[in-house]
Amino acid sequence: MLMSTLIHQRVNACKSGENPKTICRIKSGWVVLGDVQFLPGYSLLLPDPVVGDLNQLNHNQRKVFLHEMSLIGDALLEVTDAYLINYEVLGNSEHALHAHIFPRYKSELDEFSSRPVWFYDWKSAPPFDADHDSEIMNDILQYLIKAEVAI
Repeated sequence: MLMSTLIHQRVNACKSGENPKTICRIKSGWVVLGDVQFLPGYSLLLPDPVVGDLNQLNHNQRKVFLHEMSLIGDALLEVTDAYLINYEVLGNSEHALHAHIFPRYKSELDEFSSRPVWFYDWKSAPPFDADHDSEIMNDILQYLIKAEVAI
């Protein structure tokens, strides 16, 4: 059995309507905006129910999770001026499945543009701001509704 992780807490907050970063529910879980927005639109897919890693999902659940993760990337390509999407499923510090979906921009500084996003200074990154980020959240939601993924 999994112990309670930040991912569990975030999923529970989505379910109760208490996570202001929640964009929508989809079949495999919850789409949320990241805590920081150094790359506007940085999103996560949090599975519901929470499992330890991708290998704990059955074959069909894996297909749905990974397909829906890619649709979030499609949404970001559509609603931002990103030219590329980076997808990361790590689980090293939070042993609970979750996917990071990072839009990448041509406007990024050269020192960051060809490197993983983990080279950014996350502590000085612009934090999520409900007022500022509501437009991109709505744009992502509208895309996922049109893609018939949002529940």
